Amino acid sequence: MKQFTDRRPTARAGSALPGPAAASPAALSRLLTLILLAFLAAIAAACAPIAPATAPAAPAEPQAPRPITLGVGFIPNVQFAPFYVGIEKGFFAARGVDLSLDYGFENDYLKLVATDELQFMIASGDQLVLGRAQELPVKYVMNWYTSYPVTVFAKADAGIHEPADLAGRTVGVPGPFGATYIALRALLDTAGLTETDIQMESIGFTQASAVSEDLVDAAVDYAVNGPVVLGNAGIETVQIPLDQYLQIPANGLVTNQRTLQEEPQLVEAMVRALQESVAYTLANPDESFAIALNFVPEAGGENEAANRLVFDASLPFWQPRPDGAHGATTDAEWQTVAELLLRIGFVERIVQPEEMYTNEFLQ
Repeated sequence: MKQFTDRRPTARAGSALPGPAAASPAALSRLLTLILLAFLAAIAAACAPIAPATAPAAPAEPQAPRPITLGVGFIPNVQFAPFYVGIEKGFFAARGVDLSLDYGFENDYLKLVATDELQFMIASGDQLVLGRAQELPVKYVMNWYTSYPVTVFAKADAGIHEPADLAGRTVGVPGPFGATYIALRALLDTAGLTETDIQMESIGFTQASAVSEDLVDAAVDYAVNGPVVLGNAGIETVQIPLDQYLQIPANGLVTNQRTLQEEPQLVEAMVRALQESVAYTLANPDESFAIALNFVPEAGGENEAANRLVFDASLPFWQPRPDGAHGATTDAEWQTVAELLLRIGFVERIVQPEEMYTNEFLQ
């Protein structure tokens, strides 16, 4: 049988394997031409400018300031001078806020802020306790009035010098709501009295005239309002300030949980601008009062002297505390007001301090 093997050809001694056929002159010419063209293309590519991967972005247009309405209590008044100053001097605008003020009642604004119809308001600490006890998503982010500004006042000859003296007397309040009503109830509580031990009259914002005309024996008002107005009219008064008996958080900037979570930069802008506005007002009282008159023209003219007294009386309440950041409050203050409102029956549980305030946006 034949055996088949896979054998490659091998060269015999003295012989050579066949090589490739030699290229023709025409083929060599074409090859040189192709090599030259490729070389020239490579040089052209190397010298061409490199195009950017993407076209440069057009410069961003500056954003217009965000319109913000701030709910404040009371009526247009020189007591709101820091906000007028902040608007006039551009402190709010510089931080992207186009601020306007809306005047009304704290309890109404608390609901509007809770439902995000407004993002900010000015409220006293007691209102935060009431709101949080009802599960309203509101929070206090900066203290403005560093001592509680509400007082009971009466004519000097009325025989009213301390909370116990209010028993059996007629006491005027704007209404059964807000900081003035809470302050009255708190003062009564310090003397072991309740609302049933006095005759309470709702008189709106007419406290000074009601006392001067003897329509009431005493009234509850901001210390810089009624008592100052009567003093300017030559009527001597006595005062029973709440701060003498209890230290609780006074008026400050309040926002809601959505704004805190989704727009913390807006909260920070409001806090910083208010800090700057208060500082400028305190450092430049004459200019600041003049600015306030531009916003509240009815406070000028024949009323200017009286309103300057109100403005000057307000300045000490805006002075930052010597310790801590400007606008900070403490757990102890919030615990005091929470216990007070539970004791006098306004809430059914102790609201914890961390539910009501934060100092995280303060410098």
